[in-house]
Amino acid sequence: MKQDDKKRKQIEQQVHQLIKKIDQDPHNTENYLELSSLLIEGGSYEQAQSLLEKANGLVSDPSNLAYNLAVCHYLQGNFDQALKILDQLPNDDYTLYQKALVFFKLNQTQKALAYAMTIKNRDNKTHELIGDIWLNLGEMQQSYQAFHAIPKEQRSAKVLFLLGLTIFEKDREKANSYFKCAKKLDKQYYETAKEQYLAILSMLKSQGKDHD
Repeated sequence: MKQDDKKRKQIEQQVHQLIKKIDQDPHNTENYLELSSLLIEGGSYEQAQSLLEKANGLVSDPSNLAYNLAVCHYLQGNFDQALKILDQLPNDDYTLYQKALVFFKLNQTQKALAYAMTIKNRDNKTHELIGDIWLNLGEMQQSYQAFHAIPKEQRSAKVLFLLGLTIFEKDREKANSYFKCAKKLDKQYYETAKEQYLAILSMLKSQGKDHD
């Protein structure tokens, strides 16, 4: 059995087990959260949303389901609805991250940055989001610092490529080493990213020639 098929079967079994648990105890919030998270992981966003909306009328405190529901809306591109839900939640690190992500998708970059920079305990995905936001604002140095905060062994092809991009103007040799690592890790992403950021790279190359 292939690894993907094995994982899919495991998820299906977990889903069935959780559905049984919900049938036995329809007021248990934790089962809804676990099942919706599994459905989200499997890409069944509408199904997860439907489950959480039904659960709202059954659990004692529906606000405990709100974060997962906001994620469902976000993943389906319903950013305004996601923000509406998030605005009702306390501004802990999880909520601040999600707000930053939504505002970034809405191209409200300054707001996205404000929320992202307020996050106290920053994990890799937070550093990556901050790097993306700074890059979107054209601030290469700040973007590089954010991506560089991710430990070497945990950097994805995307992070490696953007480290190269953000340092390209200052240190082409180092930038090319990042590009090489990105290509080695995920050649398909590397080729896509080259196309995606071609305009920025061309601009940086021409600036470099002006400096020579």
